[in-house]
Amino acid sequence: MKRNTLALLAVALGLSFSVQAQEAKVGAIKIEKAYTRSTVPGQMAAGGFMKIENKGGAADQLISASSPVAGEVQLHEMAMEGNVMKMRQVKDIAVPSGGEVELKPGGLHLMFMNIKAPLAAGETVPVKLKFAKAGEVEVKMPVNAMGQHGGAMKH
Repeated sequence: MKRNTLALLAVALGLSFSVQAQEAKVGAIKIEKAYTRSTVPGQMAAGGFMKIENKGGAADQLISASSPVAGEVQLHEMAMEGNVMKMRQVKDIAVPSGGEVELKPGGLHLMFMNIKAPLAAGETVPVKLKFAKAGEVEVKMPVNAMGQHGGAMKH
């Protein structure tokens, strides 16, 4: 009996260390390829990225996000103003009917503000997303090393 319990524990621990982008669904909304990046001690912000697909007939909007690892999670966009890249908070992110939106470095993204402890590569970060129509869904975002998926994001 003890051996089986230990074997199951070993398997569970092994699985928890192989971090893969998790898919999540709520209503017609499907989230995939979600991730964030590791941070260094003292770093107070980090970006969150994912692909959001709307398989329904009505447009929806991502209206908020939250996570226990951050004091606040904001919806952000980066855009060129003249020849300067500017980042700013937005009130929502539109997800078109039958379409998709990609949250990625240099564009729309989540911004984890006032991070409570460094995000370490290999961990997962729980993030609750709230959509205007589809409702709420929790996504487990893998924390990737700084060099993965386009390098470090500077703010």
